[in-house]
Parts: sequence; structure tokens; C-alpha cells
Amino acid sequence: MEKLTLQEEEVMLYIWELNDCIVKDIVGKYAPPAPPYTTVASIVKNLERKKYVKAKRQGNTYRYTPLISESEYKRTFMSGFVRNYFENSYKQMVSFFAKEQKISADDLKDIMEMIEKGE
Repeated sequence: MEKLTLQEEEVMLYIWELNDCIVKDIVGKYAPPAPPYTTVASIVKNLERKKYVKAKRQGNTYRYTPLISESEYKRTFMSGFVRNYFENSYKQMVSFFAKEQKISADDLKDIMEMIEKGE
């Protein structure tokens, strides 16, 4: 699975949210000022080339659906992130965010409860 650019990830988030959409739907998800239609269409074509979305012709346009789930994408690239930046240790990653005050003690308690419940 090829890593996406930030712009491609943003478009993919909208596609995952919409699940079945045309480029105009994606443009409509952006906060103003939205990028030009042609820019979004180009990004979607790249996503199709990278096998992240499937296109189906509908009249004079195309409908796009995701070929890869959001959770599958996160799982693949978070593993690489943890491996590359935290010596493959999720414990080190959580510790880093705690030290940087990006995660609170209450958040950590909530995470522990989620783990214990198997969520």
C-alpha cells in the first residue's frame, strides 16, 4: 500500500465519510474556500491509480467508492509510524505524548478502560 500525501489523505477522509460519491460531493465537504474542482478531480485520479478508490461511470461523470477501509489504512501506516519513530514500542509512543502533555492522565485512564473492555 502506497503512502498518501496530505492532500490525498484529506480527500480519502471525505471519501470514507461519504462512501459513495462524485467529485462535486468531495469539493462540498471542504471548508471555504474549497480547492478548485479540477484539483480535487486530479487528486481522486491519483487515488484511483494508487488503488485506493474504484471509479464507476455514471452518465457523464464517475462515482467513487473506497477500495481500502479507513481502519486498514490507519493500521498499516500507524504500525510504520510506531516502528520508525518509537522503536516499535506503543508504550514509548504513549509515554512521549504524556511527557509532551498531549495526553492527560484522564485520557490514559480512559485508554486503559478501553483496553480492559477489549474495545
